[in-house]
Amino acid sequence: MEINEIIQKTSTFENLLRSQLENELIEEQELSLLYKQQKKAKKAKRLAQKRQGRKFDQTGVLTHNHPKPIPENHSREQQHKKQLYREAMLYVHPDKFSMQTDKLDLATSITTQLIEIYRSGDLAALKAYHAHIFSGNTLIKPLEKQEPSKGPELTYLRMELKKVQKELAEVKNRQTYKVLMEYENPMNFLDELKAYYKDRLMKLHKRTRLK
Repeated sequence: MEINEIIQKTSTFENLLRSQLENELIEEQELSLLYKQQKKAKKAKRLAQKRQGRKFDQTGVLTHNHPKPIPENHSREQQHKKQLYREAMLYVHPDKFSMQTDKLDLATSITTQLIEIYRSGDLAALKAYHAHIFSGNTLIKPLEKQEPSKGPELTYLRMELKKVQKELAEVKNRQTYKVLMEYENPMNFLDELKAYYKDRLMKLHKRTRLK
């Protein structure tokens, strides 16, 4: 909820800033593209001159792209991931709960998440979610009495918590959020942006000027 609230605030503020800087933003984008095109053209011209000035050595330019064999340990890892995935999928597949409407939607949600984790190729995340499913934390199976701090099934929940904490830190670290929190009048930031783009555009005009 906090992340969504911050994103909403900063998005509204950023849209307001953009509306006041439309011309600068468009011109900066156009000049940046022109600068890249000019650099690319100069590089191509230098290469053409180099080829004309001396005998150009093509040795080693074309290489054979034979596919590398998959390492054995990588193959074993794939098999392990597939085994974990199949075990978890068979355990919580929605078809098993077609007669239990209260668990059908939950099973569908769990299998969707399982598929996404498997496709990402992250073995650690798959192991954690596998343990999470078989522990009963998904409510598909009654939760057995245990020491929560010691259960490997909580690894997934800790990983998810870390992700959310990281995302929260990132949105709080946005310049526009800091402005909203620290400036007495956040719109004063607009003057700073105008000064930045004035300097940026002046430099781009110099770089793209044809000599």
